[in-house]
Amino acid sequence: MAKIVLAAATLDFDPTEVAIPWLLLSEAGHEVHFATATGERAAADAIMLTGRGLDPWAVVPAFGGLRVVGRILGADANALAAFARLERDERFRSPIPFGDLRAGDWDGLLLPGGHRARGIRPYLEDLALRGFVASMFDADKPVAAICHGTVVVARAVSSKSGRSVLHGRKTTSLTWAQERLATRIACVTRFWDPTYYRTYVEEPGEPKGYRSVQAEVTRALASPDDYLDVVRSDPDYGIKTDGRHRDSATDPRPAFVVRDGRYVSARWPGDAHTFAKTFDEVLREASRS
Repeated sequence: MAKIVLAAATLDFDPTEVAIPWLLLSEAGHEVHFATATGERAAADAIMLTGRGLDPWAVVPAFGGLRVVGRILGADANALAAFARLERDERFRSPIPFGDLRAGDWDGLLLPGGHRARGIRPYLEDLALRGFVASMFDADKPVAAICHGTVVVARAVSSKSGRSVLHGRKTTSLTWAQERLATRIACVTRFWDPTYYRTYVEEPGEPKGYRSVQAEVTRALASPDDYLDVVRSDPDYGIKTDGRHRDSATDPRPAFVVRDGRYVSARWPGDAHTFAKTFDEVLREASRS
């Protein structure tokens, strides 16, 4: 099976987007390693992991454990079970520094996301990781990115074309509709930190959504039409876009995943199972070619 590296933010990575793909790919027989900027063990976004801090009464100590919004937007039972196993994994405990990654050593790369600015901005802006991503694309190695992980891909510039490695490819990502909805919810339920879901916020004079994940990824594409989202005619449009339903090992209906050759992309934690299974298919096909 394939030797994969999962490159995560050192701080505030999304627990679902790391733990579910790790578990499913490991169970499929792949060898999954981890990498962070300095080789320091990564830490998940505690708010996403526990669901605490997503409700308006979270600032009151006596009610901090009462979760309503937190149960919907935080990691679900599947993710929590996977994360508990992940924490015992020796490779997760001893990641490789981004600067030591070489395309020739790996059969595939997986880029999860996260959104909290303090931890995710350094991940998205890491030049060593960006260079490694470009080298994997230039070597035609399988790459999978979910949520903000697609921004790392969009920012990676091919040494062959001098353009983003996404130029000429089709992709999805965290959508502006999802990011905007989460922010609107946070303005009420997490009113002391209303931009919690916005990794980057627009500068004065910039239109709303200009700094969103979807907008940045789209700017890297050859055509805006290469950015894909769920179409309204999809029979499962409602559960794919309402922000309340997530896929599972037995129900892929809520998920939306895009495959373009050996590149796989997905939107958010609710796509994680289908995202991992699609990447498994890509890795298996690549190993036979």
